[in-house]
Amino acid sequence: MRSAGEIPLRHRGRRRLLLVGWLMGGVVVVGRAGMVQVVQGPQWEAMALAQHRETVEVPAPRGSILDRNGNPLAASHETFRVGVAPHELDPETVDQVLPRLVSELKLDRKTLRALGDADRKWVVIPGRFPPQIQEPLRGIRGLYLERELERYYPHDMLARGVLGTILDGSGSGGIEGEFDGHLKGTPGAEIQARGSGGDPIPGPSVLLRPPVPGGDVVLTLDRDLQEIGHEALAAAIEETGARGGDLLISDPLTGEILTLVSLRDGNAAGLSAINAPYEPGSTLKPFTVAAVLSHGVATLADTVDGENGKWTVAGRTITDVHRMGLMSLADALRESSNVGVAKFAQGLTPSLQYQALRDFGFGSPTGVEIPGEAAGTLRRPGDWSRQSPASLAIGYEIGVTPLQMVMAYGALANGGKLMEPRLVKEIRDHQGRTIERSEPRVVRQVVSAATAREVSRVLVDVVETGTGTAAQLASFTVAGKSGTSRAYGVTGGYEAGAYYASFVCFFPVEDPQLVVYVKLERPEGAYYGGATAAPVTRATLEAVLAARQAPIDREALASLTRRQPRTTPPPGAQLASYSPSPIPPVRTLRTPNSPETGAVVPDVSGLAPRLAARRLHALGFRVLLEGSGTVVGTDPVPGTPILPGDTVRILSRSPGDG
Repeated sequence: MRSAGEIPLRHRGRRRLLLVGWLMGGVVVVGRAGMVQVVQGPQWEAMALAQHRETVEVPAPRGSILDRNGNPLAASHETFRVGVAPHELDPETVDQVLPRLVSELKLDRKTLRALGDADRKWVVIPGRFPPQIQEPLRGIRGLYLERELERYYPHDMLARGVLGTILDGSGSGGIEGEFDGHLKGTPGAEIQARGSGGDPIPGPSVLLRPPVPGGDVVLTLDRDLQEIGHEALAAAIEETGARGGDLLISDPLTGEILTLVSLRDGNAAGLSAINAPYEPGSTLKPFTVAAVLSHGVATLADTVDGENGKWTVAGRTITDVHRMGLMSLADALRESSNVGVAKFAQGLTPSLQYQALRDFGFGSPTGVEIPGEAAGTLRRPGDWSRQSPASLAIGYEIGVTPLQMVMAYGALANGGKLMEPRLVKEIRDHQGRTIERSEPRVVRQVVSAATAREVSRVLVDVVETGTGTAAQLASFTVAGKSGTSRAYGVTGGYEAGAYYASFVCFFPVEDPQLVVYVKLERPEGAYYGGATAAPVTRATLEAVLAARQAPIDREALASLTRRQPRTTPPPGAQLASYSPSPIPPVRTLRTPNSPETGAVVPDVSGLAPRLAARRLHALGFRVLLEGSGTVVGTDPVPGTPILPGDTVRILSRSPGDG
């Protein structure tokens, strides 16, 4: 019999089971808590921290693109965005802080009212601000600065086709694209706090790894010459109504590209100078003549019948602007006779003609350090028609780029050596140390120095008495050739009334320093290269001579004198002893009483040095520049009678000079 208060046996078992259950549950809970807190604690802590902070990339300053003299053409521009948390501003000092912000950031009334509203959590000040704002705004509670890097082009659209651009933080086209990996640098990293919603929390960040700035790229371009070329080409396009054009200046001895301008429909961001082949027409004839001379097919004195300006070959009739009878090879080139040059080229086999053009660099890329270069078109002889040899001889059935043409004329100027074009001079690291430097490279010896001189002598005549007289300089001898070729339409075939007008020259002939190329696309009215493009080369050369820091050897130029005008041998004359007249001795300045006077020194006071130099060059005087800024006088003084070829010093002074 059970005593009072005694728990029945069946209930006692249940309580034991319940107690064991509770004990086991407690052990599981404690064990799980220990697992979470001790074993998995660091992992959960890291996850919690990750929800409130983020590792973000810190962009590196992009390296600069410089001209040959170290002038920046593209650079990274550091700016700051300014954000303010009004509720964080110190109430005791807010009356002093707001006027300070107004003064430094030029705040408008609307923004100022927003900053005074303590209920506002965040206000972004409109605009971007220079680094100089950091110092005066440092230490203001509730104010945060966010650094940004922008690409800055100090000269706006100058050389933009060469430079390229930045898209989504990466270089696109031009030097920006080609050297993107070197220019962009290595990004850094920092930790930034985030709120519960994942948005960044204003405040200082923790820098984990500093960014490494990108390196610099130094070009062979000269900023001043690029400006000169841009202005000259833009003026010519406006004057002639052309759709666009190209202008290049190179150093024939080194292959350096000093100026590269491509304009089309008012846009300077294109690169038709390297990626838009065209049929050159008569500017190709010097290379045909060089091949004829080099392979012994004819001499400059040998003659052919000009057929009175009309000759049919392989079913095609070739015509000349000027009707000529018996002409020498020199006459054919000087007068740009299609008939004469095509007849002389008949002595070349297709293989020799093809190889000669190939050796001058046509039909293959030049290797310039910029993306998108076109190879042009030069078909193999097996693909030629019966008309092809005559067409190629006068610059048709071939596609060349302006850059190829500049390098080919450089070979005629430097003694027959085809140079590889150089657009990049140096590669520097972010500390300014040169890690790579390009050197002049000869691709091949195309023709002998003697052959190059023979062709050059005739090209002097082209400028003196032939189709390129508009390119003459008063004080120096220029060798050049004009070209006029038909342009294709959008539907294929030649477009009626559409032409390319071009002119290529090198100067001075005695010791060439520059090759200048100009092409105008679809000029209106007068469209011949000698009438439209040649004057642009002259204006360009005059401006280059007037430029204070132009990359030319002025001492070498000063040692040269203007060759006396000579009588060109008549068509058909024997040219066995054909050569320029002897160079006269250096002239000295004449006094006002000298009986042998040519012109008087004009008053150029108040003009820019470049403009003054052009005016003096036009009168046949040599020019030396002294000082910088506005012209204040000349030596000899205005009104002094002197001879063409004499030297006039331009005296100039900047506004800050004493």
